[in-house]
Amino acid sequence: MSEIQDLLIEIGTEELPPKALKGLRDAFADGVVKGLADAGLDPVDHVAYAAPRRLAVWVRGLPPRQADQAMERRGPALAAAFDAQGNPTRAAQGFAASRGVAVTDLARLETDKGAWLVHRHLEPGRDTAALVPAIVEAALAALPIPKRMRWGDGDAEFVRPVHWVVMLLGAEVIQAPILGIPAGRETRGHRFHHPATLALSAPSEYAPLLETQGWVKVDFEARRAAIRGQVEAAAAELGGRAVIEADLLDEVTALVEWPVAVVGHFEARFLEVPQEALISTMQDNQKYFPVVDGDGRLMPHFITISNVDSRAPDRVREGNERVIRPRFADAEFFWNQDRRRPLESHLEALKTVVFQHKLGSLHDKTLRVVRLAGLLARDMGADPDQARRAALLSKCDLQTQMVFEFTELQGTMGRYYAAHDGEPEAVAAALEQQYLPRHAGDALPANPVGRVLALADRLDTLVGIFAIGQKPTGAKDPFGLRRAALGVLRILVELELPLDLETLLQQSAEGYEGRVPAVPAVPQVLEYVMERLRAYYLDRGIRPEVFEAVLAVRPTRPLDFDRRVRAVEHFLGLPEAEALAAAHKRIHNILRKVEGGLPDRVDTRLLAESAEQDLHRHLEGLREAVAAHLDAGEYTEGLTRLAALRGPVDAFFDQVMVMAEDPALRDNRLALLNRLAGLFLRVADLSRLP
Repeated sequence: MSEIQDLLIEIGTEELPPKALKGLRDAFADGVVKGLADAGLDPVDHVAYAAPRRLAVWVRGLPPRQADQAMERRGPALAAAFDAQGNPTRAAQGFAASRGVAVTDLARLETDKGAWLVHRHLEPGRDTAALVPAIVEAALAALPIPKRMRWGDGDAEFVRPVHWVVMLLGAEVIQAPILGIPAGRETRGHRFHHPATLALSAPSEYAPLLETQGWVKVDFEARRAAIRGQVEAAAAELGGRAVIEADLLDEVTALVEWPVAVVGHFEARFLEVPQEALISTMQDNQKYFPVVDGDGRLMPHFITISNVDSRAPDRVREGNERVIRPRFADAEFFWNQDRRRPLESHLEALKTVVFQHKLGSLHDKTLRVVRLAGLLARDMGADPDQARRAALLSKCDLQTQMVFEFTELQGTMGRYYAAHDGEPEAVAAALEQQYLPRHAGDALPANPVGRVLALADRLDTLVGIFAIGQKPTGAKDPFGLRRAALGVLRILVELELPLDLETLLQQSAEGYEGRVPAVPAVPQVLEYVMERLRAYYLDRGIRPEVFEAVLAVRPTRPLDFDRRVRAVEHFLGLPEAEALAAAHKRIHNILRKVEGGLPDRVDTRLLAESAEQDLHRHLEGLREAVAAHLDAGEYTEGLTRLAALRGPVDAFFDQVMVMAEDPALRDNRLALLNRLAGLFLRVADLSRLP
């Protein structure tokens, strides 16, 4: 092997977990490539493959062997290696023997710290083929597999039983067992279309051979694109549009080796059931792609992806239609049964559902949220009566048969049932919007009543769980407090609600009076939510030091906090920012060393130096306009105006001794700096900026 070669590794298994397939593919490929690189065998590039029954990686451009390495092993110090007559001691003789050479073959190493005997030699690099098996085994062992299984009589463990292994370097098989299976050059095709083996003569043949002869599209992304294209084309032929969610598309891609779209149909009568229930069962239970019309209304069709190119596609279609029909019939039954009684009638049953044993039932929580929603409505432009009504009904749909069967429809079914009962539109919509946002990037509540309910529910949960000492620890967050905190922040910031978070938490805590002492937990909850705000900004590319600069002045209105952050980000882009931040840091260090109270009155008669007179004149000239901006929350404008002080501030520090021996001069200069720092601190602590 004199030239670079390609390497192919394939692990053939029983069907792998579909939701984990992409992660396993990437982790396996990364592990193999890293192992090769760590061994000094840097490849040119690689391609990772994954299908239901295989993980594979094609590594291109590997050297045939490691480079030779110059090795140096240090022995005893010269003083201990030879006696007074210059004869080698036992230490020197033992070291030479351990290296397989004579003492006369050892070299001498002299440094500033002393001199030693050393043995230098050239370590020949190992062949790539000899190194690959251990690298592959290590990559497999490091895969993120929560629970491994054994099969047969062997001791090998993997996520699924392994049936074949390909390990090909160039045209040659690397003869070694992997997970107890001897490696070869034979892969296998589709379980049904081509169950026989396929012999590979080179790694580059892998994907083309499997596709042209084995009925396997082994490239995950190519298979995914093929499925999307087939589904979209099938929906277009039906005159509609397929609903293709990314997670479902990935899961279906991980379930099939040879995708074939099959169109199915169902009775139009089922469309009288809320379409969210039908879509949910199609996507979650059957892995079907629903079809909607131009207005987003569900059509009586679905598209499924078969793993076989059947000679009798009608039978495949009919089989899928038979499976979906009973599920739709159940949804229809639940829908009809639930509407026989008003939504409010379920309120009493919430007394039997525990929210948290120290915090009471869902009925208790509902009453707290009703109270809090009435308080919040006044400040959020919502009708208080509607807000309280929405809060009263907010958890009732949890007792319906539809939500019991389809838990992901909580809130959505509440909206349908409330509308059926004749509740005001804002109340019905709020029952669904209370759960928004459900995850990062999700929509926010659209109407004022929905916003009130979404906030009140989350605030009650946050305060209550902290009050009983069960705040999240590590990865454990059973009540979803991290998600609740981020939801509160997104609603307040992105919907531009100028509410004080500390006040909101205090109002919520007062609702627990008589059950648990929640008011003392408010500072802890406030700190926790503000820490979530740090993560919120980091995800949006805001530098940590900007967040710290604003946090240092402790604003408690998230919208106000956000405006300060945006202002500091803008300020850092100004040419004056670096010098002013450095000056503010210097001012901060000077002022914090002052014992006692800081002087804040400037006596113009004591401004002896022209530079301090100039700074005072500029500062006073800007003070009123800057204060007006800051009072109005226009922090960007305020900081931009303050940037004009860079020149006078630089001149002041160049020409004026702040800590003068004369106490009157010193206090006057400290007062001037204190007034300057005070203006900046009305926005953020700029001393924390780089």
